[in-house]
Amino acid sequence: MQGALQEIAPQCEREIGHSLAVEFNTTAALKPRIEGGEAFDLTILTSDAIDALIKEGKVAPGSRASIARAGIGVGIRKGAARPDVSTSEALKKTLLSAKSITYAQAGASRPTIDKMLAEMGIGDALKAKTLLLPGAEETTEAVASGKAELLVTLISEIQSAKGMELAGPLPKEFQTYITFAVGASPKANDSATAKAAVQCLTGAKAAGAYKAKGMEPVK
Repeated sequence: MQGALQEIAPQCEREIGHSLAVEFNTTAALKPRIEGGEAFDLTILTSDAIDALIKEGKVAPGSRASIARAGIGVGIRKGAARPDVSTSEALKKTLLSAKSITYAQAGASRPTIDKMLAEMGIGDALKAKTLLLPGAEETTEAVASGKAELLVTLISEIQSAKGMELAGPLPKEFQTYITFAVGASPKANDSATAKAAVQCLTGAKAAGAYKAKGMEPVK
């Protein structure tokens, strides 16, 4: 979401007449802070996390709106030789032959990646050359700088990062889509402005920005 929101935020500020103070982090990092009572007006998290916060009374149910979804892919440094990840066997061979691999320790794609490696039977074989880092900024920087050869993460994170390019999506038997949604705090300082921000973040112009960063409409 970060790459898209950096483009959308100025437009939303003009539309709602307020500046936006935006903090980026993983859902795994932000959800506990909201549950702990930290003040916020709007939050964009995975849909499952938003739904859980609605049940806990931390997000206003009427404010929830789906934003977009992102598949998982393999990223490489821009200009590097493009590996074959088109089939499960090709991907397995690519991962085993890579000098180093990275993905986010607490990223939304982590469960899918762990399950895929287990099903391939190569989880243990990759441990010694896998670099687990906190989040998208750290993992994309590791590949862009040459510290790691391959990145497995959301396609949107790969396409939003400088110095990175997409080798390809995961094969369909392993592909999972992570859906993102927005929700407002029941204690938002200005509920009308929060509502206007939700409309901006889910409007047609915003949809174009999500698409440009490798995301797609929620089906």
